[in-house]
Amino acid sequence: MQNTCHLSVLVHRQAERYGDRTALHYKPFGQNEWKQMSWQRFSMRVKEASNALLNLGLRPTERLGIFSQNTVHSLVVDFAAFGIRAVGIPFYATSSEPQLQYIIDDAQIRFLFVGEQEQYDKARRIVPLCTSLERLITFDPTITLHPQDNTTMRFDEFLRLGSGLPRQSEVERLWAQATEDDIANILYTSGTTGDSKGVILTYSQYHAAFRANHECVPVGENDRVMNFLPYTHIFERGWTFFAMTEGAEFIVNTRPHDIQQSMRETHPTCMASVPRFWEKVYAGVMEKIEHASPARQRLFRSALRTGKRYNVECRARGKRPSPWLSLKYRLYDRTLFRLIRQQLGLEQAHFFPTAGATVDPIVEEFVHSIGIYMMVGYGLTESLATVSCMHMDKPFTIGSVGRPISSIEIRIGDNDEILLKGPTITRGYYQRDELNRQAFDADGFFHTGDAGYLSNGELFLKERLKDLYKTSNGKYIAPQTIEARLLVDRYIEQIAIVADNRKFVSALIVPDYEALEEYAKQKGITYTDRAQLCSNGDINAMMAERLDTLQQALAGYEQVKRFTLMPEPFTAEKGELTNTLKIRRTVLLKNYKDIIDKMYE
Repeated sequence: MQNTCHLSVLVHRQAERYGDRTALHYKPFGQNEWKQMSWQRFSMRVKEASNALLNLGLRPTERLGIFSQNTVHSLVVDFAAFGIRAVGIPFYATSSEPQLQYIIDDAQIRFLFVGEQEQYDKARRIVPLCTSLERLITFDPTITLHPQDNTTMRFDEFLRLGSGLPRQSEVERLWAQATEDDIANILYTSGTTGDSKGVILTYSQYHAAFRANHECVPVGENDRVMNFLPYTHIFERGWTFFAMTEGAEFIVNTRPHDIQQSMRETHPTCMASVPRFWEKVYAGVMEKIEHASPARQRLFRSALRTGKRYNVECRARGKRPSPWLSLKYRLYDRTLFRLIRQQLGLEQAHFFPTAGATVDPIVEEFVHSIGIYMMVGYGLTESLATVSCMHMDKPFTIGSVGRPISSIEIRIGDNDEILLKGPTITRGYYQRDELNRQAFDADGFFHTGDAGYLSNGELFLKERLKDLYKTSNGKYIAPQTIEARLLVDRYIEQIAIVADNRKFVSALIVPDYEALEEYAKQKGITYTDRAQLCSNGDINAMMAERLDTLQQALAGYEQVKRFTLMPEPFTAEKGELTNTLKIRRTVLLKNYKDIIDKMYE
């Protein structure tokens, strides 16, 4: 049963309901063993942190920041801030010093909680530049503090300020004063087109999102939810808090690159992710098939065809599979597909929300075919995540982003732009009046910048209007669609499509270096460094052949005609990626202008 209380007291009300039942699974800093924290213990930690914040002098409506990867500590601080009506502002753990300084100054943050050594070192360097910032509080107990740093506090010291709950009566008065109109968080967007913008998120938005998702997303007390995406990401943040209202258990995965191992160790039933996660799963399975014996390849392809007919062509469309198809599918499901799910740690898979980028239909079909329900959806920070998602009790179409949640009103505007209105939509951007006037029209609809259409109750995306390319021949290109199609290849790690005002489509491709090096070894290709490997004729011929196969379903003018294999990856440090790993196209075009021009000679 969903707990509909105010978010400021959610952890405490769930503790009253669940007591010693496990709320969180986590690995302490520097340890490899999973620990558990009960709802009761979680509640006490949050109360101590709320008391400590008051003792530090933080007042209602003032801002604190959390600059950390996913940790139990960051969840504690989030809810502690809710409890005293303060405003939490999360940072991506990979944020640069200029990004930190910009947001701290823009939001006038007083206290900044930091995760590990890297975050501490960055934060300490910008402390003298930020007039509002008074103190850092470190999560990782092994951080080495600078010898001249006499203002930073460690997290255990911070909690001792709230030990014994010396100001609990004041905390409870603030609980009683909390309203739906209070600002809960300000989330700064990743800024693909300019400076980050602070999206205001109120408690009323959260609560409206919780109610609407409760109607169509069946997470519950028996689910074990893996926290994989950063809590800074609205998708993970909204999903986690929503699943918390439903009483689910949480597995806090601190290190994203450990996700596969974490899944095998903890066996989650649900996990929010971006399409790239499933693209890597697909590529890994396909690689194993390529290296299997001919007999095993035939068996697996037969299993996939059966899974597709059963889960995609029948059940997804609301049709009843034939008895023979059902029998054949159950055989594969209990053997081959079960083995794949077991290797992923998903023996108890329930459903897996997926959003944040275009999902290639090949990958989506594959995931459903092996018996994992990929719940594709669409949303923005400004909509507090979910605008639409697949409903497990209703038919769905591969390629759609599901059905709109009940609270949202969708209008298709000029250029097929998706316009949104409803209680989950932000009131605006923090201190950006002119931008707010541009973002909302006279009828109060928010302009998403995404093009799409509605068909039989489902929402379909077309392209990101700002990213839409037009070739010199007058053809429009949606780069995200082409990139999603090509990223399923196991030799491709990153890709950026180039086409704007050009005669044809080209691409900058960052290969999976480990896979490429293994291929070179098998083929006896010698090289001295990655630059020589990426420029090798045989390597490029192999990649061209794979691209031709992947692009067969694309129109001729959409297909990549030339490409360059890059010896170095795109990085956030060079300004080429946002913190959510989205491509900053204008930066790439500038950084690699000479390479791009050469492809058009």
